[in-house]
Amino acid sequence: MRRVILNKGEQFSNKHLKRTGAFNARAMEAATNIIEQVREQGDAALRELTERFDGVAIEDFRVPAEAIEAAAAKVDPKTEEALKKAAKQIREFHERQVKQSWFSVREDGALVGAKVTPLESVGIYVPGGRALYPSTVLMNALPAAVAGVERIVCVTPPTKDGSIDPVVLEACRLAGVTEIYTVGGAQAVAALAYGTETIEPVCKITGPGNAFVAAAKKIVSGDVGIDMIAGPSEVCVVADETADPAMVAIDLMAQAEHDPLASCYLVTFDEGYADKVEAAIDGHMKASTRAEITTASLADQGLVVICDSMEQAIQSVNVIAPEHLELHFDGAFEQLGAIRNAGAIFVGEWTPEAVGDYVAGPNHTLPTGGTARYASPLSTDEFVKHSSVIQYSAKSLANDADAVIAIARHEGLWAHARSVELRKALVETGDIYGLDGADE
Repeated sequence: MRRVILNKGEQFSNKHLKRTGAFNARAMEAATNIIEQVREQGDAALRELTERFDGVAIEDFRVPAEAIEAAAAKVDPKTEEALKKAAKQIREFHERQVKQSWFSVREDGALVGAKVTPLESVGIYVPGGRALYPSTVLMNALPAAVAGVERIVCVTPPTKDGSIDPVVLEACRLAGVTEIYTVGGAQAVAALAYGTETIEPVCKITGPGNAFVAAAKKIVSGDVGIDMIAGPSEVCVVADETADPAMVAIDLMAQAEHDPLASCYLVTFDEGYADKVEAAIDGHMKASTRAEITTASLADQGLVVICDSMEQAIQSVNVIAPEHLELHFDGAFEQLGAIRNAGAIFVGEWTPEAVGDYVAGPNHTLPTGGTARYASPLSTDEFVKHSSVIQYSAKSLANDADAVIAIARHEGLWAHARSVELRKALVETGDIYGLDGADE
């Protein structure tokens, strides 16, 4: 892992980082071509692209209901129980997030408020390729279901035999997914955004994917809603000499094994401790089933930051703005107030990032690539929309009239001002129907 040793009082900055971003020019060009092909050719394009990229020929992309029901019997009982436990705790957490419509009436009779309405439909992208992700199904579909979305569509690439992993199908069933299609890549995003003969378009697309999926989501954004542009996964571990190097090492590796582009940061206070962590990584690597991916990630994207103080360490964290942040030192909870930028914060040695990935309850769809500076984890808010509601009485209109007229005139909007002036005049002359009740 690359090292940066900060001098006393030195500020960590973006110049120390080597982020690649969520996508590149090649991905944007390829995704643009794929999207246009799907818009023009529909299902025929999906079949051709699936055969080209996934190596399988699929005639009917929709997974039938009987296949979804049959999947449960193919799932190992321990895995089934794990899925149910995760689903329960994820659902309970997101139920606490649900917002209701609200209205408030001022003293002058004006009513203002917000009407909260679930989206009609959402599409969830579930990656395939290097690994299978039933957890992505739970983390995206359950908040949508809790928010009240009626049509939840899952798209995911086929496995080598053209099927979908039974555990992924069972996660869909448990989470309330209503439609499942065996299609992935930028072509799946295009189908969700614009529709084909088989797949009806949705209002919003959520879920992570590779650079081509991220590029496709960026391209269709505006024609359809998206949650975020998800880049390579990240973890930052802040650890002092009290932290077990073997635990810190395996937690870094748990993120690195996702992808060669995954970024792992160790923020610590002593080069000798960093040496111990790297030695522990070497020890763990002998047993890793994903050693090649893990080694590539740590070698190319890993960074060790040696700090002079806790203040400098937290400042470094806020610049990194990591997707996942682990705090392995005494008094970690006391530092929460100083941490401004992190997607999810895991406090203490008993809280590895893996529990957040699967069962803790908070969403694991998190801002990446430093976007935690302004973005938040996926929540039920992503699956509803808010409509403002305003109702004025004659009295409340008269109360605000002069302010509206003054601002409208300053902006040069004559009809805006006049629409209020006419009503104000009616109030002042009493020439309105039911004026006696205007104060009510």
